[in-house]
Amino acid sequence: MQKSLLLRQKLPDFPWDALAPYGAIARAHPQGAIDLSVGTPVDPTPEFIQQAFQKASNSPGYPVTVGTPELREAITGWAKKYLGATGDFGVLPLIGSKEFVAWLPTFIEAQSVLYPDVAYPTYLVGSLLAQAKATPVSLDATSWPQADMAWVNSPSNPTGRVHTEAELKAAIDWSRKHKSVVVSDECYLEFGDSVKPTSILQYTGGDNTNILSVLSLSKRSTMAGYRAAFIVGDAALIARILEVRKHAGMMVPLPVQHAMIAALSDEKHVTEQRGRYNARRATLAPALVAAGFTIEDSEAGLYIWATRKEDCWDSVSWLADLGIIATPGIFYGEGGSSHIRIALTATDAQIKDAAARIISKVGAK
Repeated sequence: MQKSLLLRQKLPDFPWDALAPYGAIARAHPQGAIDLSVGTPVDPTPEFIQQAFQKASNSPGYPVTVGTPELREAITGWAKKYLGATGDFGVLPLIGSKEFVAWLPTFIEAQSVLYPDVAYPTYLVGSLLAQAKATPVSLDATSWPQADMAWVNSPSNPTGRVHTEAELKAAIDWSRKHKSVVVSDECYLEFGDSVKPTSILQYTGGDNTNILSVLSLSKRSTMAGYRAAFIVGDAALIARILEVRKHAGMMVPLPVQHAMIAALSDEKHVTEQRGRYNARRATLAPALVAAGFTIEDSEAGLYIWATRKEDCWDSVSWLADLGIIATPGIFYGEGGSSHIRIALTATDAQIKDAAARIISKVGAK
């Protein structure tokens, strides 16, 4: 037992605990706190999705892990139409994308994992859970070392950067050269702003061997509380993953599956939600620039990635004094140590209020 404990890789401290003191400062603001840190949706889940969930709520039996035929058909059709997926590919529903990110290296018994050097922390955590060697790398796949698998994230969390066609093709080339798995986290794919994101599956030429795309309905359809996501890609690899998940009991509840079918059948609500986030970015970005921040990337997704060339905690503190909670970039790697991530997952009124507080502070100098 003692030997096993010594071999375990220690997980990093939960980063959000370090932000708590700044949250307390923000909540003491006379006008209250505006939380732009954790990117949790605040806009209502569309009514037709709620109705689909409610209609299926009498669900006494166990759902199957692979998903209903109707859901698999809905995901398959959506992937062909909106991801540009071609050739032979499989699909599989997930209990939210975070679950999959955290456990995929374990599912495929990866011993070495590459992840972006500024990235969603769960890529690293999933590698550590699997006792794999985790290596941060640049976005240039031509410089990647050999490994069992690599993560791509476009649009990026936290930066909002969108991979180019050449960058995605380079990741595919790396996969084929090393016979390694490339997983593209595309959870914000439909939230382009100044740039329109594309899926890695659009560039495989129909050969999806060792390529997976991860999609989520949490932000796309404001369904974060439903825990609804799915993967598309290499059918043989998905079959391997399915076998592990069946043993582990990772089943998407049947009412959620029905809600997923409804969500994937409609794009109007996605267009409306994309418009909300982009309008919030347009409201808040000029205020940040006026306060001396430089906005980098932020061309898609739900966040503004900004810097004043100072320690990220100084920027977090400055905003906390205004009652605004932002996320320090160091949470996403050393490359974010002078940046902050600002989530656009607040109401229109809160975003306008945040912009007004910042402008007022700048004007008072």
